[in-house]
Amino acid sequence: MRILMLTSSYPKYRGEATAPFIEEIAAGLAARGHTVDLVAPYNPDLRREPVERGVNLSFYRYAPHPTLNVWGYAQSLLGDTKFKWQTLGAIPFALLGTVKALQAQLTTSSFDLIHAHWALPNGLPAALLARKYHLPILISLHGSDIYLAEKTPPLALAARATFRLATALTACSRDLLQRSLRLGAEVEKSSVIPYGIHPQEFCPRPSARREVRVALGVREDRPLVIGLGRFVYKKGFSVLLEAWPHVLAQHPNALLVLVGYGDLREALEKQAQALGIAQQVYFTGQVDREQVATYLAAADIFALPLVQEQGTDGLPNTLLEAMAGEVPIVASKVVGVPDVIEDEVHGLLVPERQPLALAEALKRLLSDRALAARLGRAARARVSTHLTWDQTVLQYEAVYQKMLQKQTS
Repeated sequence: MRILMLTSSYPKYRGEATAPFIEEIAAGLAARGHTVDLVAPYNPDLRREPVERGVNLSFYRYAPHPTLNVWGYAQSLLGDTKFKWQTLGAIPFALLGTVKALQAQLTTSSFDLIHAHWALPNGLPAALLARKYHLPILISLHGSDIYLAEKTPPLALAARATFRLATALTACSRDLLQRSLRLGAEVEKSSVIPYGIHPQEFCPRPSARREVRVALGVREDRPLVIGLGRFVYKKGFSVLLEAWPHVLAQHPNALLVLVGYGDLREALEKQAQALGIAQQVYFTGQVDREQVATYLAAADIFALPLVQEQGTDGLPNTLLEAMAGEVPIVASKVVGVPDVIEDEVHGLLVPERQPLALAEALKRLLSDRALAARLGRAARARVSTHLTWDQTVLQYEAVYQKMLQKQTS
């Protein structure tokens, strides 16, 4: 089948870490023999060929001035909680550009269906064009779209209208699905399709332990706790920093390595200094996916202290990557985490926004290496068996088939 896919974020170059799940879905479908034409907004940092991994890529320009090139690519929101002022100025141009780009595709090629990622901002324009061209449309929810709809009544109305127009909806976690239902999504249209992982890409690699520690200039036996992701409120890195002095009281040689970039880096660095732990916290800056795999393989523990009240992750890719890497995990028991991690089986789950509980779990795994190893092995076995990208793509195919059947019946 031929699929017209709309997204507002995509890895800007091979190995870049912006919305890698979109690329994996599109490329996985292409590998299964489908034709995928993907439309996304232009970004100045894009370094993509017209066809990569079998996906036909089209990036539309929309900004009348370079300062308005802020649509998508994890740069539209400040800390992932509210629109930046530039984004507000870009909205009309970006939405018009979206409609024009989709219309250009629809008038020059024949498609079987439209697949739009994020109900906001992409769902409504895609759904309206799907109705005009008599095509079924799948809208996939990823987290920030539902969070914004919950916080902003006009956006809730837009989301509800989008849900009504959709042929089908998918969410990457049960939590996200339930929240979309409260906003007006119809249960009979909706299903959960979790993200996946390539177990051969993220896997245990003993040599990484020394490699990373040499790069950091620390001893090979020094324990490393890794926090990984964009520096935005929902990732909970400030909670992790609050927990870290309590961890150091029992494990003074431990080093916290925060891998990533984002709006809150300066604030997090200042927090570490205020807590007196700046020498025991290392900020790597932005890294590519290959380096992410290396850092995870070198970690003694992966920490995921998500804060649901300050934004929404549907199902963090970093969690699945750590699981595939056989890294012992401590995570907040929120959003999609309990879908894939059973407490005391695949990792340790703690309440969100509780630094003391987080610290106790980290200290426990640093002290009990047998438990840490058991949890790591179980986590890798779970993702390798149940959460691969091949399985994810098959589930999308099944939804597509139901949509087409509904369209012809």
